[in-house]
Amino acid sequence: MRFNCDRNTLSEALINVSKAVADRSAISALEGVKFSLSDSLLELTGYDLEIGIRTVFEVQSTDSGSFIVNARIFSDMVRKMPDGNISVEIDSNNMITIEGGNATYNMNSVPADDYPELPSKEDFTPINISQPVLKSMIMQTKFAASQLDIKPILKGELFTIQDNTLTVAAIDGFRLAVRTEPIAYSDNIKFIVPAKNLDEVAKLLSDNAEDVCSMFLTKKHIIFEIGNYVVNSRLLEGEFHPYQSSIPTTCATEVIAERTQLINSLDRCMLLINEKNPSPVRCRFEDSTVKLKCQTGSIGKVQDELGVAMTGSAIEIGFKCRFFLDPLKVIPDEKIKLQLNGPLQPLKIVPMEGDNYLYLVLPVRLPKE
Repeated sequence: MRFNCDRNTLSEALINVSKAVADRSAISALEGVKFSLSDSLLELTGYDLEIGIRTVFEVQSTDSGSFIVNARIFSDMVRKMPDGNISVEIDSNNMITIEGGNATYNMNSVPADDYPELPSKEDFTPINISQPVLKSMIMQTKFAASQLDIKPILKGELFTIQDNTLTVAAIDGFRLAVRTEPIAYSDNIKFIVPAKNLDEVAKLLSDNAEDVCSMFLTKKHIIFEIGNYVVNSRLLEGEFHPYQSSIPTTCATEVIAERTQLINSLDRCMLLINEKNPSPVRCRFEDSTVKLKCQTGSIGKVQDELGVAMTGSAIEIGFKCRFFLDPLKVIPDEKIKLQLNGPLQPLKIVPMEGDNYLYLVLPVRLPKE
């Protein structure tokens, strides 16, 4: 079996599908990339039973066959070859020869007979969404998914489609991120996708408004069609936290702030914070200003102040600085609304107009100054 192809095309495909290759698996075949050649079409697959990434592209060949090869080593070999076309040949002993320019590599492969099939999208109705819209929904919520195994269900993001609206939500017990967008899909459904898999999906999504991602929901998997890539993700089973009941519907204090100014002030506070010194940032909203303070005994302290538009009573509240920063860094708007109800109630961050995003950040108890 032999094929010729562009070095860069093959290298890019290997990098992307290798992200789904298992580091260690009871099924040894899953520790490599599967190559399947059918005439001029080459299919590459990585799969670890949690996520699968597959792509197909044209090569120069009239042969057919399949094999599995070590993902890291083969990818490095291809990347080190000279630019231009390279040839890949597999002999009857499963020995691979890679040739390009004056360079030649040889390495072993194994037959692909034991490689499991990825879930199929057949007979499932596609859910179509703009690629940049889905990308923004993932990027603006994924940071709030839990990193801990205490509640595995919270390591995923909840997708809800209801009344032609898609809502994506993530929560980790300290903050909540919610994004909504209209979608042309009339059924009402819910499913939970692991956040780490959505991160790989986001990396493949384009910023071109004309590009569409098609999602296919099976009983236990979600399948994303993204250009010439297909990503399969296992769904998480269980009940997601009923976060809607924790969202405040009123506020005692509302603040309109310049997002970039607030980010800059919090970044100054972050210079004093690390794992050994997890000091909170103290925020006092009063007289159309917000005063920020942060102090760590072994490093020092910082004070900052910025002007805001404010209605309601004065309030002093504390936060983990990074938890306050994370939503601000993914919001695209220049001005935002901060809504508060007291020093021990969550901070609510919403847009100036509309309701396509919402963030909650839980406060921390402040020590007496």
